[in-house]
Amino acid sequence: MSGHDHHDIKASVRRYVLVFVALIVGTVLTVGAYYIHLPSVALTVAVAMFIASVKAFLVAGFFMHLISEKKMIYGILASTAFFFTGLMYLTVWAHGQAPPGTVYLGASPAASQSEAAHKAQH
Repeated sequence: MSGHDHHDIKASVRRYVLVFVALIVGTVLTVGAYYIHLPSVALTVAVAMFIASVKAFLVAGFFMHLISEKKMIYGILASTAFFFTGLMYLTVWAHGQAPPGTVYLGASPAASQSEAAHKAQH
């Protein structure tokens, strides 16, 4: 092993250690955002999601080596994110629009009857 190879390995290890430290800092920030009690829950969730997105980029970019990949990988990653977001939007959009008579598994019969009585009143 030549000195140049040793230098490359040392630089790679240094990069991974820095990414690891950044992930630890991100985790501390996420926990701190929980305890700060921001004015609204939506703002708290937005801050936590931003921190989680940065951490996901660090993991995918450096530990999964996507930062040095070709454009095709980025296209596949972007389409995956697009379709995942679309499916999550459809799930939230359809919340509460189940057909009449739908019984949810795990729901107590009393809860189902009280919900049916509440709907019948309105």
